[in-house]
Amino acid sequence: MRRPLITTAIAVVAGLVLAACGSSDEASPSSTTTAANSASSSAEVTTDAATETAPASSTDVVASSPAEGSTDAQPADLGTIKVGASPTPHAKILEFVRDELAPAAGLKIEIVEFDDYVQPNAQLAEGGLDANYFQHLPYFTTQVAEQGYDFDHFEGVHIEPYAAYSNKIKSIDELAEGAKVGITSDPSNQARALDLLVKANLITLADTGEKDATVSDIADNPKKLEFIETEPAQLPRSLEDVDLAIINGNYALEAGLNPAKDSLLLESGENNPYANFVAVRTADKTKPALVKLDELLHSAETKAFIEKTWPSGEVLPAF
Repeated sequence: MRRPLITTAIAVVAGLVLAACGSSDEASPSSTTTAANSASSSAEVTTDAATETAPASSTDVVASSPAEGSTDAQPADLGTIKVGASPTPHAKILEFVRDELAPAAGLKIEIVEFDDYVQPNAQLAEGGLDANYFQHLPYFTTQVAEQGYDFDHFEGVHIEPYAAYSNKIKSIDELAEGAKVGITSDPSNQARALDLLVKANLITLADTGEKDATVSDIADNPKKLEFIETEPAQLPRSLEDVDLAIINGNYALEAGLNPAKDSLLLESGENNPYANFVAVRTADKTKPALVKLDELLHSAETKAFIEKTWPSGEVLPAF
């Protein structure tokens, strides 16, 4: 009976060993797959985390966002405007604005010079100019009334003090009885010249109301002065033929005369109604290019230019 029991025990043990081996072999593929999947999931988590936590590079930031305070932005293009002007000082002031201020404002300025006071307004009315810069309010008002111009204007930019000059005397007190006085033939500026003589107590004028006074309105002329009416541009040349000539500021400057130093009588710049301004066609006054031009003419830079270029007060800023 002992041998069969031993044989049976051995058989049971062998069966258990084989069952254990079979169970191990069946579990192995499943375990391998689970491990691989676990590793894969771990890799995916790691990649996602890297994506979420990695900072953007400085190159990416610069490329997607312009630097603060950048000065590379270009001004709006306001185009080109054509402006008529007397050579001095108007064109010189415009040249400063054209060269120093207008480019940064996106504005181009073409300057057309005129030696007379008629063509700048005529050309503006006909469309040959976009604006002009040569006249003061009394002249402008007279021209609009007489010619029927549909014009408007901006505020005054500068004043050219009117003055009287002589090549024959050194003081106004030396002006002799019957002396010849050269005076502009332009009505609005003639009134201005006569006012200068009134303030010097050389003449008196009749009351003309709102109308500009002319030589015909002289009431008292104690020295019996003889008035020679002359085209404004010719007055500097008349100094050889007359005893005294009252000359427009721009023509005096062009002739090399300094109103502040060379004149015998000089108009005051204080509360002076003869500031020169930019005139335009009424329909064009709100055009951005013309508004910008006036803005630049009234800038601190332009004021400084006028004061530096004419330090003796021969041209005065009106703002």
